[in-house]
Amino acid sequence: MYYLEPNKDYRNDSLRKGAEFSEAEIRIDTARHYDDCYWDYRTAWFDNENLALHYGYWEEGIKTHSQALINKNRIMAAIAGIEAGDHVLDAGCGIGGSSIWLAKHVGARATGITVSEQQVEHARRNARRHGVADKTEFQVADFCQTPFPDAVFDVVWAVESSCYATDKRDFFREAYRVLKPGGTLIACDGYAARREFDEAEWRAVMDCLNGWAVPNLSTVEEFHAGMEECGFREIHVTEATRETLPSSRRMYLTARWTAPMQWIMHWLGLRKKAQTANYKVALAQWKVFSEGMVRYCIFRAEKPV
Repeated sequence: MYYLEPNKDYRNDSLRKGAEFSEAEIRIDTARHYDDCYWDYRTAWFDNENLALHYGYWEEGIKTHSQALINKNRIMAAIAGIEAGDHVLDAGCGIGGSSIWLAKHVGARATGITVSEQQVEHARRNARRHGVADKTEFQVADFCQTPFPDAVFDVVWAVESSCYATDKRDFFREAYRVLKPGGTLIACDGYAARREFDEAEWRAVMDCLNGWAVPNLSTVEEFHAGMEECGFREIHVTEATRETLPSSRRMYLTARWTAPMQWIMHWLGLRKKAQTANYKVALAQWKVFSEGMVRYCIFRAEKPV
C-alpha cells in the first residue's frame, strides 16, 4: 500500500526521489503547466464565453458542457452570497473567466491573481472583449503571499486553485488577512477521500498530481480543520462529486478520442512534456473520481466580525 502524506510535495514524484522544490520553483512549475497547456484547454475545454479551466456543475436544466462550466460560477456566487459592489479576490484566476462572469452578471468588482504572466495577458484581453475591464484587474501574485493591504476584500474566491498550496494553511492565513471582518472565503476543489492506495490507484493519483502540477491533496476533514485553525468560522461543506462527474467523464472521453493524435505528435516531438502529462491526467482523473478515491466539494467559511 502507498500512503499519500498531507502537506508534502508530490509533483514530479519529488518526495519519492528525495528532491525538494523551493516555493519559487513550485510557482514556476505551476505557471509552466498552464502556459504550455493553454492550447489543450483552448481546443478541448473552454470557449470565449465561459473562459473556464474548471469542472462544470451539472444539475437539472443544464444541457451542455459550456452551460455546466458557467453554472459553476453561478452556484459558487450563490453559496458565497456575492452581491453587486462586492470586491472579490479571485485567487488563481486563470484566464479571467470567473472574475469576468462576476463583474458581468453580478456587478461585483474582481481582482484576479495568478502566477502566470501569460494568463494575466489573456485575462486582461478577455475582460476588454467582454466589456468589464473597468470592473476587473489582473496581476501576477502568489495567493499565499499577496501584495494587498489587510481587510480589503469582501470575498476570496478559489476555484480549483487552493490545491496548489503545498500547505493549505498558508493560503487560509493569507485569505483571512486580506478579507474584511465578516468576509467570506469560497473554495471548490477535489479532495482525497482516503490516504492509502494500492499500486494501480497510486499511479492514477500520481498522474493527477503530476499532470496538473499539484503538490498534494487534502482530505475534506483536513481542509475544514485548517480553515478553523486559521480563524475561519461558520464553515459549511457542499458535496458536489455527483454534479462534477459528467465533466470528468467528458474529459476522459475526449482524451480517449484524441489518443492517436496525442501519441503521434508525442513521438514526433510536437508535444511538450507538460502536454503529455496533461493528457495522462485526463484519463486518470476519471478513475480517481469514479472509483471514489477523490471527492469534489465546495467550502464556504466566514471571517468573524
